[in-house]
Amino acid sequence: MREMEQITTLEQMDRFISSQKMSFLYLSRTQCSVCHALLPQIKELMLNYPDIKLAHINVDDVEEVAGRLSIFTVPVLILYVDGKEHLREARFVHVDTLDQKINKIYRNVTQ
Repeated sequence: MREMEQITTLEQMDRFISSQKMSFLYLSRTQCSVCHALLPQIKELMLNYPDIKLAHINVDDVEEVAGRLSIFTVPVLILYVDGKEHLREARFVHVDTLDQKINKIYRNVTQ
């Protein structure tokens, strides 16, 4: 299972996104049972994508991120390529479908 960098400020998030070719944010809340159940599945899935850097943001700790990224529900998963959002999934995420979408983007970027 891959580990995720913990992001605690907007500035840290901006640096993380801009300094990576491919970056992936997992946004959750403390009391979100769906978030806690999905996180280990996402960490396992991301073993297939070693070139994508991973980070986790607890929206309860960094509340201003909700406004910045237009977060209305959690969990939210966002994949950035060269600092631009390429994929966003929210609330009920189907891991198989997410894997297919990430795989398509990943192949295009890493070839």
